[in-house]
Amino acid sequence: MIKKIEFTDRAKEEIEKIISGDQFKKFFRISVKGGGCSGFKYSFSFDDKINNQDIVFDKAVIDSTSLDIISGSTIDFKKEMIGESFVINNPKASSSCGCGLSFSV
Repeated sequence: MIKKIEFTDRAKEEIEKIISGDQFKKFFRISVKGGGCSGFKYSFSFDDKINNQDIVFDKAVIDSTSLDIISGSTIDFKKEMIGESFVINNPKASSSCGCGLSFSV
């Protein structure tokens, strides 16, 4: 089974903007952790290295366990009046909370 993640142009542009010029931010790291109000939560961070279990998508890295959960998702970057953030549209999520970072499968 091919594990695929799609990034919108807005997400790619924002990742590139944040990473460019910072030697400690070479990769945009996406991971899924246990917790949140719905069972799992998305985590976004930056890293300067790739680990053995990471899959690389251009400038983004996702560990293989997290990728199993979010494979097929689209990563977007939204700017709204209340703020701006990366958003994951995960077709495997059966429910999510109002913040958009916590979900269940």
